[in-house]
Amino acid sequence: MKGQKQSNITLLQNKVKGLTNIVKNLIQEVQTNANIAQGTLTAFQYHIGKDKWEKLIKELKEKEEKILNDKREKSPNFTGPKLEIPEEEELPPSQRK
Repeated sequence: MKGQKQSNITLLQNKVKGLTNIVKNLIQEVQTNANIAQGTLTAFQYHIGKDKWEKLIKELKEKEEKILNDKREKSPNFTGPKLEIPEEEELPPSQRK
């Protein structure tokens, strides 16, 4: 009986180690994707220029606000997510124009 319990414990420990490795790999992949997305966004910002970028951000904020207002009208309890785009001063120096 004791040997069976020990083997079950070992089996569970191995499963936990395996799942831990999977989660670590998934976190690393998410971080890699975030870095790629940020790099792509920065390149796009430089490509279109500051004026067009600011205009685009303003339009996106207005569209998001309209969508949220429509959802709030349909469901008064809706609190939903809000698009938050950091101001230039809030960005790390490496991401500023």
